[in-house]
Amino acid sequence: MIIKINMQSEVPIYLQLRNEIVKGIGRGEFEPGESLPTVRQMATDLGINTMTASKAYQLLKAEGFLETDRRKGTTICYPTCSAPQDNRFDEKLADELELLSAEAKFHGMNLTDFLELCQRAFNEMEVTAK
Repeated sequence: MIIKINMQSEVPIYLQLRNEIVKGIGRGEFEPGESLPTVRQMATDLGINTMTASKAYQLLKAEGFLETDRRKGTTICYPTCSAPQDNRFDEKLADELELLSAEAKFHGMNLTDFLELCQRAFNEMEVTAK
């Protein structure tokens, strides 16, 4: 997978890295159990600070996308290892959808177009994951 970081973006680099890895998992470009490069190697490959890469990895671990084992390094979680027992993910998703909905409405998008765009984005994850 090619990870794209935009150094000119207002989005912090660690969040860009986190988002690229999450999209890669969603598209099936990273398989459960697959190892990621070390933090140092990822930082070197992308030309970013090691602490920035570390911050992204820590966030991904906290969110249940990654796990670390001293022998295997950092790997992509199997969906079962990241399934929360509470509703934190649902709440986070609802908050993000509320914000996206507000932005779409502000820019004049109607519900049908918004849902169509959501459907297309979701379907793109399924198509590339196969």
